[in-house]
Amino acid sequence: MNAELVSIGSELLLGQIVDTNASWMAQRLAENGVNLFYKTTVGDNFQRMTAILSAALVRADVVITGGGIGPTQDDLTREAVAEVTGRKVVVHQESLEELRERFQKRGFILTKNNERQAMVPEGAIVVKNPNGTAPAFIVEDDRGVIISLPGVPFEMKWLFDNEVLPYLREKFGLTQTIHYRVLKVADIGESAVDDRIGELIANSGNPTVGVLALPGQVDVRITAMAHTKAEASRLIDPVEEQVRGLLGDHVFATDDQTMASVTGDLLRQSNTTIATCEDLSGGAVADAIHEAAGTLLSQGVILNSNEALERLAISGGKKPPFADGEARSKALARAIRQISGTEIGLAIHAVPEGDQKAENLGRGETYVTLATANSERTRHVRSAGRGRPDRQRAAMHALSLLRRHLLNLPE
Repeated sequence: MNAELVSIGSELLLGQIVDTNASWMAQRLAENGVNLFYKTTVGDNFQRMTAILSAALVRADVVITGGGIGPTQDDLTREAVAEVTGRKVVVHQESLEELRERFQKRGFILTKNNERQAMVPEGAIVVKNPNGTAPAFIVEDDRGVIISLPGVPFEMKWLFDNEVLPYLREKFGLTQTIHYRVLKVADIGESAVDDRIGELIANSGNPTVGVLALPGQVDVRITAMAHTKAEASRLIDPVEEQVRGLLGDHVFATDDQTMASVTGDLLRQSNTTIATCEDLSGGAVADAIHEAAGTLLSQGVILNSNEALERLAISGGKKPPFADGEARSKALARAIRQISGTEIGLAIHAVPEGDQKAENLGRGETYVTLATANSERTRHVRSAGRGRPDRQRAAMHALSLLRRHLLNLPE
């Protein structure tokens, strides 16, 4: 079966709140083997709502709406669903009595606008909502099913798990699940990943293979449909082996693992101490290592001026040629290691070009150096920006360099 999610509320379109409900429901639908091909957001406008719901009924077996069933004048979901399915809006007497009782117990008077919450499209299956005042409802139409849920997250989640999924399993005989595994890749970009595994992507069926690019990282998602999660995992296993064979040691993590958690585990396993020095990345590396490895991070320094950089670099030995970004990065890594008395010193030194406004892939040069008592490794990245994506990318390069060092992998 195919489903479509319709999130209702002008506040979503205005960016006042983030639609986390839709992503949560999408995950739960996938876990139960339901295909989701469209997610739509529409404001509190009756004409646009009816147009979206009509189109959704053509595309999907089940349309799940979120929001718009409260007491206010802009809560128009029940009217829109009734219009699309050719029904009247009627009072559900049992829900009305429950509303009155709930208000009385709390010492409130049930006003006329609150009575609207007991109104549903004629013939709808009313679903009691123990966590809120507005009941959910299900309308079975010749073209498909519309399920309308409240927009309050904890109300929606309870109803989805306890009422919607059991209904869908019985109505559509759901017997399958959609399961996926994510392989996380570093040090090569999206196009390079595609070049290596493009044939797998183009020829994938069940499982399917897809790619998602993030700052400093590429995710390879392998998705399978089967009757059980264990069966889906068995389908995924040989494809994962193929992907790993093509991407090699660029694959650094799986699913919920992160570069920080992986490097943190490696530091703990080897009981290796580390200190960091960062300028443009603003402490992102130190924060990640502290979160993953705790006290093995002896010291994290953030420097935002040339004078501070010079003082620290000089403290590690002779003054480096400061016009040379790589030399400065090496001096900083040596200095922070010596000052902290750690086994590893890790420095990020970025040299952006001018006062640019780019948030991603800003012009400039970034140098990452890892220094030990006996060796140095430096990575050169041909971008340097103050935006969050560039800071994340610089931090990923530093953590990746640390991972490769701890695993004795070449650059």
